[in-house]
Amino acid sequence: MSKRWLIATIAALSLIVAACANPTEGGGDATTTSSASDEETTTTAAAEETTTTAGESDSGGETPYEHLNAALNGDYTGTEVTVNAQWIEGEEENILSVLTPFEEATGIDITYEGLTDYETVLTVRVEGGDAPDIAQIAQPGKMRQFAAEGQLVALSDWINMDQIQTDYIQSFIDLGSHEGDMYGLFFKGDLKSIVWYPVQAFEDAGYAVPTTWDELVALSDQIVADTGATPWCVSMEHGDATGWVGTDWIEDILLRTAAPEVYDQWVAHEIPFNDPEVLEAAEYMSQIWFTDGYVYGGNTAINATFVGDTQTPMFSADGPECWFHKQAAWIPDFWPEGTEAGVDSAFFFFPPIEAEFGNPVLGAGDQWMMFNDRPEVRALVEFLATADAARPWIERGGFVSPNSSVPLDWYGAFPNNELAAIMANADTFRFDASDTMPAEVGQGSFWQAMIDWVAANGEGTEDVFQTVEDSWPAS
Repeated sequence: MSKRWLIATIAALSLIVAACANPTEGGGDATTTSSASDEETTTTAAAEETTTTAGESDSGGETPYEHLNAALNGDYTGTEVTVNAQWIEGEEENILSVLTPFEEATGIDITYEGLTDYETVLTVRVEGGDAPDIAQIAQPGKMRQFAAEGQLVALSDWINMDQIQTDYIQSFIDLGSHEGDMYGLFFKGDLKSIVWYPVQAFEDAGYAVPTTWDELVALSDQIVADTGATPWCVSMEHGDATGWVGTDWIEDILLRTAAPEVYDQWVAHEIPFNDPEVLEAAEYMSQIWFTDGYVYGGNTAINATFVGDTQTPMFSADGPECWFHKQAAWIPDFWPEGTEAGVDSAFFFFPPIEAEFGNPVLGAGDQWMMFNDRPEVRALVEFLATADAARPWIERGGFVSPNSSVPLDWYGAFPNNELAAIMANADTFRFDASDTMPAEVGQGSFWQAMIDWVAANGEGTEDVFQTVEDSWPAS
């Protein structure tokens, strides 16, 4: 792993977050129930083991954080902190591997609850006066909405901002801020511009990884002719978040068919949502999503199949029933038991379309918000700001930390090494548009438009996109 990768990652992320900052599972006796239904998941962090020590640093001694030091001294033993996030199933295990060391080192009971229908459930709890102490959010627009409503604690009022500014580039701080105060602490990054494929079947068929859009479409046609199977695994059912998979595709394609400045103007609504450049991106997307025989189960399955089950047909015992799945590096957490990332399925870079726009990368990130201000809650937020908090998930794979103090040699195994190569070759990086747009658009009308468009099997594109333009708030 080279230093060049981290520099490329931070520099590339800074471009988009700067552009978008102001316009995808100790203590307690709770039980665990994880499913893709509307049920909730409640778990104590002690359910997972890890060898990482909370708050430890390479230099030893105290951390740069007042409340974390007090917690490690035992000052808050026996207190409780509640944490909500959208991470369930395999991802729940990942976040528990992060929270457990803190719980064991401090004696603070951490009650983690992974939620389906996450944005809806969290909003209902917040509006009902039952907010968790800390919650994850993937949408900066939603964070700003909570902050504007006075629901969040401003982290910059009490946290060691000198250390934050040392460990995070200013663009991340800006993207986590509202009206000059920092309310969100970025914790996890995701790269979305990758396509998974079945390694052995791919090699047996003699297929080559496509490096252009035209090659990707040609190979899709060849798979249909050779196997009779559908080349693409696509679905987007995700409870109240259904539709985000479609928005990712529009965004990734737009970066390949238009200049990054156009993308930035679109996010900031300096051009209409249904600008001709955006409609052109939709036409490219329709070549995959709505070509007869291309997508497993067709448009009905796209709207009806849970995102965690999208790739399952690729692992059929009789051979792949779909061959390509465009999804971020967390998706192996939802694969069938016995499958292994990098062995049963690996990924390639989502190919460029127009050569002049190079190799653009779309990404996203998760940040922590604080709803209740108590010393033990502050201590956990401070811990989550350290490199040590990121290490367990990095070691489990599929995790890129925005904290620049994370040592380079922590990134080594698949998929992090392959993600690093993609980032090192990126000409442009942009943050997920729907996560950055106003919440009523990015997590509202845009998601719904994707559902409606799929239900119509790609018909009425201009009308569908006009509904999103019409929904944009006046100010």
